[in-house]
Amino acid sequence: CDLSEATADAINESRERGGRVIVVGTTSVRTLESVANVGQGASPPYVGPTSLFILPGYQFKVVDAMITNFHLPKSTLLMLVAAFIGYDRMRAAYRHAVASRYRFFSYGDAMLIL
Repeated sequence: CDLSEATADAINESRERGGRVIVVGTTSVRTLESVANVGQGASPPYVGPTSLFILPGYQFKVVDAMITNFHLPKSTLLMLVAAFIGYDRMRAAYRHAVASRYRFFSYGDAMLIL
């Protein structure tokens, strides 16, 4: 993980003002949530490893919304999405994606999850 001082400051200022933190990509989600765990809820600058594995039941501390692509079945990233929006909403979104012939994986279609 690598969270610069400028980005950490922007996140903390947004949170203090009651703003939302909208994150692009699951790696960024894991980074910000890992840093929040290290910083006890705040977002200090941080460079280092993470072993955070986000599963349903996880309580998000920083991320309010995310943009991510449609992940492959049985992936850990799919579990992160399920942790964020719940199994039922995730399944409904993926049923819609399959029915609409959206592209999955790294260079596929993306979704904004609020």
